[in-house]
This record gives sequence, structure tokens and C-alpha cells, in this order.
Amino acid sequence: MDLESYSILECIFVVLLIMSPAYLANTFAVLTGGKYPIDQGKLHNDGNRILGDGKTWSGLIGGTIGGMIVGYGLIILIHEFIWESSNILILFLLSFGALFGDMTASFYKRRRNLQRGDKFALLDMYDFIFMSLMLCFIFQRDWLLSWILDGWVPLFTILVLTPFLHRGVNIIGFKIGVKNEPW
Repeated sequence: MDLESYSILECIFVVLLIMSPAYLANTFAVLTGGKYPIDQGKLHNDGNRILGDGKTWSGLIGGTIGGMIVGYGLIILIHEFIWESSNILILFLLSFGALFGDMTASFYKRRRNLQRGDKFALLDMYDFIFMSLMLCFIFQRDWLLSWILDGWVPLFTILVLTPFLHRGVNIIGFKIGVKNEPW
């Protein structure tokens, strides 16, 4: 994909569209979650929960499917910009990767004796996006590299705008009552 032929604002918009399954998977997980904790209430050898009540099978499945549906809808709308033959796998990697990154951060936070909802600034802002991109790098490297290294705008968008988007969505979720904290 050649992002250099677009204006900076168009490039930012395209990157946000590409990453929307990852950005929105957690929102769908919050809306569909709450049933069947992944760790089944078990404790790690440090005495803390492995993941906690916030990481559930219903949220993982609902968030992954929700992110994939959003991504598929975007494929239908803007096919020529970003997608290739392995669309379903890419959508899965972005959506599931975001949730897997969030679970990984949750595991780490429990080891640091932090409870559900406790802040951990940089980790909370980038865990989901890092894991999405890492899984894409492992399983769909050519697709990922075809756009993420196309000038400075993709990395700028991901590194600089992600925290603002993440915080904004969390504030909205808090205000409408689907999140317990605004971060």
C-alpha cells in the first residue's frame, strides 16, 4: 500500500481504520464480558488471581468477534486501501491480539500486586496495540510491513494518537456506566 500518495490527515485516517479492530475489540469485550472468568478464580503462586474477574471467556470471544465484524465492515466499505487475501486472519490477529495484550498486562499487574482497575500508565495505553502488532508481525509480516513502515505517519499515529484514543474511549465508557474507572 502506498500511503505517501495521501495527505497526512488521510494517512492518519487510513491507519485508524486499519487498526480499528484492535482499537474496538476491548470495547466489545466490556459490552459482552462478565461471564466465565478465564482463570476460573484460581490463584497464582504469589497468592493473587492469575488474571482476575475482568478477563472472561465471554469478553474474549465477544471482543474478538466484535472487532472482526467492525473490520469486515470496513473491508466492504474501503477494500482498496488496506486489505488482502488473508482478511479474516488479519482481523482475528488485530482483535484477539488486543485482548491478549490486555490479558498479558493484567497478568503482569496481578504479579505487581495491582488490583483490577489500578492504573499502570504506559502498560495500560500500549498493551493491546503492541500485542496486536506483534501477532501480525509473526503471522502476517508482509501485510503489516506493507503499510506500517510506509513513511512516518503510521508509527506516529499508533504511538502518539493511541493513548488519546484509548483514554477518550475509556472516559466515554465510564460516563455511560460500562466501565468502573475512566482509564
